[in-house]
Amino acid sequence: MQTANVNRLTPYLFMAPALIVMAVALMYPIGYMIYASFLNWNPSQRIGEAEWVGFSNYINLLQDDAFRESLWVTLKFAAIVVTLEMIIGVGLALLLDRNIRGMSVLRTIFILPMMIAPIVVGLMWRYMYHPTVGIFNRTLKSLGLEPIPWLSDGSWAFTSVIIADIWQWTPFIFILSLAALQSLPRSALEASRIDGATPWQQVIYIKLPLMMPVLIVTLLLRLIDAFKVLEVILVMTNGGPGLSTEILSLRINRTAAEFRELGEAAAMSNYLLILLLLLTVAMYLYNKAVEARAARLRAAAGGDA
Repeated sequence: MQTANVNRLTPYLFMAPALIVMAVALMYPIGYMIYASFLNWNPSQRIGEAEWVGFSNYINLLQDDAFRESLWVTLKFAAIVVTLEMIIGVGLALLLDRNIRGMSVLRTIFILPMMIAPIVVGLMWRYMYHPTVGIFNRTLKSLGLEPIPWLSDGSWAFTSVIIADIWQWTPFIFILSLAALQSLPRSALEASRIDGATPWQQVIYIKLPLMMPVLIVTLLLRLIDAFKVLEVILVMTNGGPGLSTEILSLRINRTAAEFRELGEAAAMSNYLLILLLLLTVAMYLYNKAVEARAARLRAAAGGDA
């Protein structure tokens, strides 16, 4: 009996050091941030010297027009880029899910943008959007068209950062979608083909439903990352013109570094954390329902086979 207990506990004993390190590395900074959000704290003070203000930082932020605008820009940016990236990435995967000569080369080319450092991506696109020497306006001028104020007009600046993000992160969606496609049970596809399903019907009724658990996880990862994007927008527009491209992470950085309001910046971070937690829980529950449905489809396909 004692030997059985030791064997049962052995895996947990091996995992314990890693779990302790992760708990300390994760929980201490989060607890520190939560505590700081209740203080009127600036960098010239130690945290113990800061004035306790309770929920004032949270209440003031809800009444702050700049914070509400940054939150709206963040939600709009995340919704647009993730939707377009999912459509383009999954579409490319469906198009290229076949035996194509040089497919390994194509995959390498597709993943290159996501391998580039975000700072470099921001600089690259900023130079391409340059009003006089940038490649886009030079091309427009050569065609006899008027140049576009890519980064100096609010609407165009927002569109510009969306294009840059789509260029960099669509390959992430493409690679995961292609992997999901290539792991689908061939028996289900063969059965649908024998039953007379067209390629389009196979995509709608077989491939996408079976891919859905992977797509949900991919969507969640991209949503979380889209809410935290900072470097590309910081380099390209620094949140301008005005507040047109100032997402929440950039507002947090500015509040802490420029305005020196560490307590308020911590409260903003907690709002962002709460938003991401709610999003993660919602996506997790939806993913469990989708996985159950996909399991039923696989079981039905196996039974038909």
